[in-house]
Amino acid sequence: MSFPGRSVQQAWHLVNAESQTVGRLATQVASLLKGKHKPTYRPNSDCGDFVVVVNAEKVDFSGKKWKDKLYRWHTGYPGGLKQRRAEEQLEKHPELILKKAILGMLTRNKLRHGYLEKRLRIYTGETHPHTAQLPPDVPSLPTPPRANTGTFHFGLNKYSEPTSYQVNSKK
Repeated sequence: MSFPGRSVQQAWHLVNAESQTVGRLATQVASLLKGKHKPTYRPNSDCGDFVVVVNAEKVDFSGKKWKDKLYRWHTGYPGGLKQRRAEEQLEKHPELILKKAILGMLTRNKLRHGYLEKRLRIYTGETHPHTAQLPPDVPSLPTPPRANTGTFHFGLNKYSEPTSYQVNSKK
């Protein structure tokens, strides 16, 4: 099963990050960058798409990660270990929160450094310079599923009366 690399067509995807959880959004964007949504996907070839992420400053974390999560880096000088909390990183460089999460989900190889990182474009705000590349009817990503909370449980009410199917199945 061979697939010539000349036939790979790269599409452009627009992702709105407003009120999206960082990790859930990063998994969807990482699979678009790799090209896993295509039937011609091969892990050793470059077959992914371009992804433009807007509203990067409006992402959300679950729990207490805004205060507890730390972003660390080293300057290269002795004693140069620096760190910022997630809320401080959001004020200074909000696009780096998403970039670090997305690139952390990609394998560390030549494909990531040579191709995948260059196809990820992250912008704060609604405007971006890639309107010419995006087709007019760009489908947006579906919102990731949330956890089942409350009385809603697998499409059924948790404390409802048993239906006729449930009553018959117990006999």
